Amino acid sequence: MGRQSLETPRLSVVVPVRNEAENVLPLIEEIERSCAPLAPFELVYVNDGSTDGTQGELVKARASRHWLRVLRHERSCGQSAAVRTGVRAARGPVIVTLDGDGQNDPAFIPQLYAKLMGSGERVGLVAGQRIRRVGGFKMLQSRIANGVRGAILRDGTRDTGCGLKAFRRELYLSLPYFDALHRFMPALVKREGLEIAHLDVVDRPRHAGKSNYGLFDRLWIGILDLFGVWWLIRRRRHLAAVHELD
Repeated sequence: MGRQSLETPRLSVVVPVRNEAENVLPLIEEIERSCAPLAPFELVYVNDGSTDGTQGELVKARASRHWLRVLRHERSCGQSAAVRTGVRAARGPVIVTLDGDGQNDPAFIPQLYAKLMGSGERVGLVAGQRIRRVGGFKMLQSRIANGVRGAILRDGTRDTGCGLKAFRRELYLSLPYFDALHRFMPALVKREGLEIAHLDVVDRPRHAGKSNYGLFDRLWIGILDLFGVWWLIRRRRHLAAVHELD
């Protein structure tokens, strides 16, 4: 893997993480196995102000993995901010994201990448769609939030909360940034005139730790963001093609 670190990666995997010390090494090992056929790749972990042993676990993991990069926020800024930090630092033209709690299975990374690359320029985002969700109350929260969002934005995506997503770095950085952007990517990508592709993925139980998010994060706090995105979509105006005289 040492030689790979000198090459420009074809894929950057971005993982936002906060207080997931026990999940760090098992997930990194799974990502390594899943991404081996896609080499050269890089893995960009963004430690979003963890207060447990997450940073120490990342430092230990990086010692033997040249393709692993570790970024750290001095204080927690939220999942969308951590994803943005990782994407901005990424060197690969294609990004795959997944959550740092281990519930997103890295085995789906090659399928996400292949689906994006095989769709040409018309598809801007491949979004994972969780099936066989783990946890009844958590599933109910997501179903309510996704139902409200889908009815208003009509983004054609039943599960925007799934962390498994594939997209081009350049497109992501052109989108308007705000907190909770990661939950509204399908609507914003469609706003750019691009299509959304979907991939069914299996939701897994946590190996360790507990969720950092509750009902208010999934629905009520997102109400203002929801109508903000609705406003952005309504105000979008596509510019005419520009031709410069030779």
